[in-house]
Amino acid sequence: MELSVNGRNMEVTTRLRNYVEKKTVKLDRYMPDLAEVHVDLSETNARSAVERQVAQITIRDNRGTILRAEERSNDMFASIDAVVDKLYRQISRYRGKRRSKWRGGSEGEELVMGEPLPLEEEIADSDQPGIVRTKRFTMRPMSPEEAVDQIELLGHDFFVFFNVDAQAVNVLYRRRDNNYGLLQPDLD
Repeated sequence: MELSVNGRNMEVTTRLRNYVEKKTVKLDRYMPDLAEVHVDLSETNARSAVERQVAQITIRDNRGTILRAEERSNDMFASIDAVVDKLYRQISRYRGKRRSKWRGGSEGEELVMGEPLPLEEEIADSDQPGIVRTKRFTMRPMSPEEAVDQIELLGHDFFVFFNVDAQAVNVLYRRRDNNYGLLQPDLD
């Protein structure tokens, strides 16, 4: 398991880094294929003092599955505790879904879900509105049902994936009625 701890608008002290390592090393017990743990700690200028210390953890396993959680509080150690607890709940939910799919699936079927961490390129600020961030990521072929599982795990409102059924890039989005919509482009 590879662990990276980054700080934004704050210095990551040795004590803080050791605390993060102590808390995240236990994640490997519950997700044995865990390949990467990325921890972002930041201090924001929020109006509320309760939301100034932010801890975000992104984990990725060897299958490509990504789980991400973020918590805010007035103490960084409390934020870390809360975000790790949230990840335990997500891992439990993810493992439950995998088990139910394995039981209902055909023999030899493998559940493949995932979105690799995007590479972000920040572009300099300007007076004209325009593109301010570009994200690049590799897509793994998956079915729309697997994309629904992935969007629920990530907690996002949309998910871009390569649809193996349509052999094209599709966009899955969450509708206001909590159902999902699928965008399938037709090229002229």
